[in-house]
Amino acid sequence: MKRLPTRVPLARAALGLAFAFALGLGPVAHGPARAGNQQYEPLGAAVRSALAKAVDPAADPVPQARFASVGEKVDWLSAMSSRLPRRWKPEYRQRVDFLEAVRYEAQRAGLDPHLVLGLIEVESNFRRYAISHAGARGYMQVMPFWTTLIGDADASKLFDMRANLRYGCTILRHYLDLERGNLYRALGRYNGSLGRPEYPNAVLRAWKRWQPGEAA
Repeated sequence: MKRLPTRVPLARAALGLAFAFALGLGPVAHGPARAGNQQYEPLGAAVRSALAKAVDPAADPVPQARFASVGEKVDWLSAMSSRLPRRWKPEYRQRVDFLEAVRYEAQRAGLDPHLVLGLIEVESNFRRYAISHAGARGYMQVMPFWTTLIGDADASKLFDMRANLRYGCTILRHYLDLERGNLYRALGRYNGSLGRPEYPNAVLRAWKRWQPGEAA
């Protein structure tokens, strides 16, 4: 697997993958989710401190996603909104708020927002209250131990949209840095299945689906 530079946009790394939609998720909003069993790994004091700062909500009280222009913002939100499952996001304003939060948190962590959307699709199918068999929670299926390790130990916050996205993006960024830009291995760590191809391949296929210009 080609290694991706640690802090460069990831938008084109999966363009050669065949198009597929990785669904396979349960239909019940509060039921088990497919994935998200991140494994606890001891962190050095400096890494732990940096991650704690990264998830601190006080760091940026007025988050704003970046767009090149108003036109890009309108076009992007419209295109991405049309692809979100209406069952869990029935209102347009609700979808826009979610997409702006995803874009902001992804950009903040140096990730492609479309990659994050693909990961959320595979992890929870955009269900805010999804819980995996391992106990991972929310959109990005974050394990509760992370809130004790780098947060305020309040695992209930993982059902908050902004908090869940921030933790998830921060954790993926951490794993990507740990793997020196190797997205395939970083995704394996995120899922707790390092060395197995099913999860990274599913996310990469979903990432391609979320790329602008791809058919929904």
